[in-house]
Amino acid sequence: MAVYAIADLHLSLGTDKPMDVFQGWEDYLTRLETNWRRLIEPTDTVVIPGDVSWAMSLANAEADFAFIESLPGRKLILKGNHDYWWCTRRKMEAFLAEKGFHSIAIVHNDAVAVEGDYAVCGTRGWFFDAEEDADKKVLLREVGRLHASLDAAEKMGKKPLVFLHYPPVAGGVECPEIMEALRERQIDTCYYGHIHGPGIRVAVDGEYGGIRFRLISADALRFCPLKIV
Repeated sequence: MAVYAIADLHLSLGTDKPMDVFQGWEDYLTRLETNWRRLIEPTDTVVIPGDVSWAMSLANAEADFAFIESLPGRKLILKGNHDYWWCTRRKMEAFLAEKGFHSIAIVHNDAVAVEGDYAVCGTRGWFFDAEEDADKKVLLREVGRLHASLDAAEKMGKKPLVFLHYPPVAGGVECPEIMEALRERQIDTCYYGHIHGPGIRVAVDGEYGGIRFRLISADALRFCPLKIV
């Protein structure tokens, strides 16, 4: 009954946007499935914090969700910047129920209890260098969603496991609003994705500003889910 995580699956089984064209992503679906089935038991939970599918709609994402459903374990999905299929919670949950994708759940403005004393929390986050008024508005909304998720975990009496899609810090530059929220809520560890390729080498993957950060994008993990607890 462990908790694992891996972000940025970038599935494209229902659309023509293969990731195999990028260096390091060769035959990634086979590698991902092999590692997943080797590690994950039916009683485990896998958190996927964003960039799940390249599909532009839920209908086009069906093949990708079917692939995820076929894998063992419960899956908890958060939003990424490329998840254009993302819509209202009601529509997403209706879609999952209609298609029989019962092992998949959405984390959005809430928290989900997992094994032990933990709850999965988080949100997409936003750019660390947001300067335009529209970006600032989105960023503040994401901060509010992070607090809402942490509040939900607190009400359950659970310790939060915090996931973001965007990195709260990159290249030594912080997203101050997100970092302030993490520090205010005394979060000691934060998992994030979004960063790929050459950026992996310079990503923050360790302690920074009193918080431990862990990059869990699929290629950073070599397509092998990381055990969290």
